[in-house]
Amino acid sequence: MTSKRTVGIVVAAGTGTRSGSATPKQYAPLGGRAMVAHSVAAFAAHPGVDTVIVVIGGDQEEAARAALGDVTLVPGGVTRRESVLAGLEAVAASGGAQRVLIHDAARPFLPAAVIDSLLAALETHGGAVPVMPVADTLAFGADHLGDVVPRDRLVRVQTPQAFVFSDIMAAHRNWPADREATDDAQIARAAGIVVALVEGSLMLEKVTYPDDFAAAEAKIAASSHVRTAMGFDVHRLVAGEELWLGGILIPHDKGLSGHSDADVALHAVTDALLGAAGAGDIGTHFPPSDAQWRGAPSSRFLEHARDLVLAACGRIDFIDLTIICEAPKVGPYRDAMRARIAGLLRLPESRISIKATTTERLGFTGRKEGIAAQAIATISIAEFTR
Repeated sequence: MTSKRTVGIVVAAGTGTRSGSATPKQYAPLGGRAMVAHSVAAFAAHPGVDTVIVVIGGDQEEAARAALGDVTLVPGGVTRRESVLAGLEAVAASGGAQRVLIHDAARPFLPAAVIDSLLAALETHGGAVPVMPVADTLAFGADHLGDVVPRDRLVRVQTPQAFVFSDIMAAHRNWPADREATDDAQIARAAGIVVALVEGSLMLEKVTYPDDFAAAEAKIAASSHVRTAMGFDVHRLVAGEELWLGGILIPHDKGLSGHSDADVALHAVTDALLGAAGAGDIGTHFPPSDAQWRGAPSSRFLEHARDLVLAACGRIDFIDLTIICEAPKVGPYRDAMRARIAGLLRLPESRISIKATTTERLGFTGRKEGIAAQAIATISIAEFTR
């Protein structure tokens, strides 16, 4: 029985030599994260896409893991066609699918509206591609300008390209191994698949050359807005517990009491990020009534909040954390906390600020009964994916 799921395949196995980047361009930073992470996040956030697979070069696993975290990676081939086939075979090996969307990592900005149109077209067609009209005059040319080419029936073809999985799988398997194709729609049409056209987007322009990165950064800036939210948390200090603070185990005669490891600092940062993403609070995602979170490391909560921001095509710009306690002294551990939080959020340490203060021996913190923390998170959310 054919699986009803929809799979997004992001092809990211190239070397990107024309980009001028020292690393393959799909891992070059764009808007605060690797270029490939943008389209992966757009697929992951879309309700019509169940699974995302990323096809990578044979020596790119470390870079892909650093950029994408826990996502399915598939080794690609020498050519784009071979890489797509590897991705399709991986889908088949994992149980198949009903629909598949094949997308190039070099087109990082993937609007949800385009995915909607492609999936709708697959209700009546075996394939669908986004296209844009040709605006420029086209002409033959070599040493001098030749005849003009009529453009009234010409379109620019983009990705993602959507297909009924079984059809495109068969088409790729039957394509001659010694012949290359410009895209998957060419392979589909050769197999007799009728490919529908849907409206593309200027956001889907490829990022190929050095100047394209500057233009892409400008698109992000023009379509983003800034959100700021605060998180606050308190936990009691008790004997017999370990003291986890800012992701660091600190030697102390008491530890924080809570359902998880009670890391009040990471809880405050998590709540700040969830608030900025409009995603509720830490108790909504990790209720203390759920036994699976008993003793859980708070780093898991923070990584979850990070991933929700990224899935919303957001960028974490800055975290400001204040720890409020009489003891222990935070200063000796500040740098380690800063490095730990930066690592969990995949940010440079320069975007993390950690401060400590006391309440002048007033209140529960002044009596050393507990520790409080407050955090402010600033993020940028790009609206072009909506």
